[in-house]
Amino acid sequence: MKYILTRLSRSLLTLVIVVTVVFLLMRMMPIEGYFGASFDKLDEAQKMAKLNNLGLLDPWYIQLKNFYTDILKGDFGESITYRPKVAITKILGDKLITSLRFGLASLAVSLVVGLGMGILMARFKGKFWDKLGTVYVVGANAVPAVIYYLLIQVYFTNIFNLPLLYSKTDSKSWILPILCLSLVNIAYYAMWIRRYMVDELNKDYVRLARAKGLKNKDIMVKHVMRNAFVPMVQYLPASILYTVSGSIYVESLFSIPGTGGLLVTAIQRQDNTLVQALVLLYSSIGIVGLMLGDILMAAFDPRIKLSQEGGSR
Repeated sequence: MKYILTRLSRSLLTLVIVVTVVFLLMRMMPIEGYFGASFDKLDEAQKMAKLNNLGLLDPWYIQLKNFYTDILKGDFGESITYRPKVAITKILGDKLITSLRFGLASLAVSLVVGLGMGILMARFKGKFWDKLGTVYVVGANAVPAVIYYLLIQVYFTNIFNLPLLYSKTDSKSWILPILCLSLVNIAYYAMWIRRYMVDELNKDYVRLARAKGLKNKDIMVKHVMRNAFVPMVQYLPASILYTVSGSIYVESLFSIPGTGGLLVTAIQRQDNTLVQALVLLYSSIGIVGLMLGDILMAAFDPRIKLSQEGGSR
């Protein structure tokens, strides 16, 4: 419990720092982002009056206090240019659900395919399947994601007769976006599970099990895979971050009405309050993911003492 509370307090502190920095940076942005299309139509007095109504003429520490007070009340403000005077919580509602569906689906695909590929690579170390998997892992990490996103969209739509863009009424339009979001994570899981399984296979307890006559299948399933899966838990947060960062581009590429594409649109339209809310959302997801990774690692690995200060390993 002490370990969990320590991680939770550190995560909250990190989130406060990130949110504060984002808040201060947004206040350094051009004021046009708080007016939208009406900026050029207003005189200086009208501009100052609106800024005063928004509280933007107050000292920065007063603005920051009001900002945190509103957040605790669940008030993230209103959109300025994207959907003027519409509450940001209302805008994010449906879009967040859409992004979560794609994100969870891609994580599920990544886990199943990536772990399966890594196990196969470890089982046939140095042979065809291991070499083929290594080529994929190296390629997925070496080639910029934007390149194979575009290649998948251009060629797979023709080869497999799949929709070019997302449609709510066509379930097949989910395939390419999920594939794009999964590619890096598949390579990530395959690389690490192979590494940990190979490490386990070289340990003395495996040699002892073989000397006692245990079948290779039993050794792999009951011992090697079980021990190799424990450290894999710590990489779940990183895969969440990869998915979040990838969704920003993928959702725009496939015209998915999610929060990733919304962030791009909000930046293009200089909707400062909406950008601020989205950055807060993504920061929260990333920090919570990292915290859960540490807690799960401690829960699954008996070598980590939950009561130790800072979760020393």
